[in-house]
Amino acid sequence: MADHRHKREAEARRIKLHARNVLGPLAVLATASAVTIGVVASDPAASDLSRLSAPAAASVSVSTSADRGQDELTRSENRVKATASRDLPPPAFMSKTAVATAIKAATKQQWTTDDLNIWNQPGDKAKLLGELAEGKKVLVTGREMWGRTEIVLNGKARWVTDGYLSDDKPVAAAAGLSMEPCPDGSVENGLTDGAVYVYRSVCHAFPQITSYGGWDAHGEHSSGKALDIMTSDVELGTTIAEFLQAHASELHLYDVIWRQHIWTPERASEGWRLMPNRGSATANHFDHVHVSVY
Repeated sequence: MADHRHKREAEARRIKLHARNVLGPLAVLATASAVTIGVVASDPAASDLSRLSAPAAASVSVSTSADRGQDELTRSENRVKATASRDLPPPAFMSKTAVATAIKAATKQQWTTDDLNIWNQPGDKAKLLGELAEGKKVLVTGREMWGRTEIVLNGKARWVTDGYLSDDKPVAAAAGLSMEPCPDGSVENGLTDGAVYVYRSVCHAFPQITSYGGWDAHGEHSSGKALDIMTSDVELGTTIAEFLQAHASELHLYDVIWRQHIWTPERASEGWRLMPNRGSATANHFDHVHVSVY
């Protein structure tokens, strides 16, 4: 019995020794690994480097690129849709009923301030129909879309570019007229734009005239709408009066008075009408041509 027990104890010691020999290096390895992990975790630079090289980081990067690509694709599609949306106006907006209603309700008139292209509708698919000259009076509906304004021409709805319609007729020099400044700019003080137009036109057409009467406190002159063109030369004065008559429409003239006679566009068919004697050459307009505008 003693021998068998001794044998078993010896074998048990050998097993324990073998286990110690095996587990010892493993423990040392485990301890070393733990120390290494602790050092890496405690070193910010090593930690950052570890994150950048980790497979998870690459996965995140790929995912972000995919998302960005999807966003770019979406934005691109949106741009295409936004552009396409301007090809044609909404059907309801351009329906026969909507257009007819707009035309029927149109009462406001405006002037073109530049030569304008005429379009059949707003949008990128609009067809060019022609051109509208500067200074034309047109009927507007008040409807606008995509940088264009709806007008009425010959009973039909048409479209022109925004920003080139005005409530007032633009002052522009017609043939034989001028808006270039004259040598004596002081004559224009107190005058309306229409009276200035008359002054500049006469000034350039008849440079021999060196004296003018502009604004003063009596009669039509107090409104700034009248001008006196000083001359006692019958032939020259008559030529100036006829020049004004010929351009009465462009200059928006109210009347012309010369040598005790008055002429008005409204009664043009009556020609020059004799005026009552006012007692002096100046009062009877023998030494100047008087002209006034609306």
